[in-house]
Amino acid sequence: MKQITEQHMINAFGGESMAHMRYLHFAIKAQKDNYPNVSRLFTAVAHAEFIHAGDHYRELKHLDGGFVANSMGAFGPGDTLKNLGLAIAGEQFEIDEMYPVYMEVAKFQGENSAYRSFDWSYQTEKQHLALFKKGKDAVAAGMDMELDAVQVCEVCGYTLEGEAPDKCPVCKNKKEKFTAFN
Repeated sequence: MKQITEQHMINAFGGESMAHMRYLHFAIKAQKDNYPNVSRLFTAVAHAEFIHAGDHYRELKHLDGGFVANSMGAFGPGDTLKNLGLAIAGEQFEIDEMYPVYMEVAKFQGENSAYRSFDWSYQTEKQHLALFKKGKDAVAAGMDMELDAVQVCEVCGYTLEGEAPDKCPVCKNKKEKFTAFN
């Protein structure tokens, strides 16, 4: 793997790993704040971020040793409304800045497998952003969010609300590859 794409992959692994842990902590806080559906959303998205981190990590199997990961991390947790804002900011950063650049560089460097890993995450982060915005709107109005089952593709992490599709729109795997968070 070319050096710049490799560093981007390391950074993406770090960012997705932090998002996974941050969202698990946010889920606990949402439960304590009496927002069980927001808590369930954070838990489902944490699982998707775990899948993204694992995908990026497998792309780095050629490495041996410790490396510095420069990753965006949202710090300063608070109540559920603030935590949703932090989640939105993180997802927006990945959509607007991080993944588009990482994909362009991987494409330029001919790193097709890295491009795929970045793209799968990028497509999913758009869904996370929309779901977190829905949650923030509800919590800002003093209510828990209305939330159907949240489906997460175990292959690419694609996340959606409602019934799992017959085929994942991102990785094209079958419906059976989705896990429901009810």
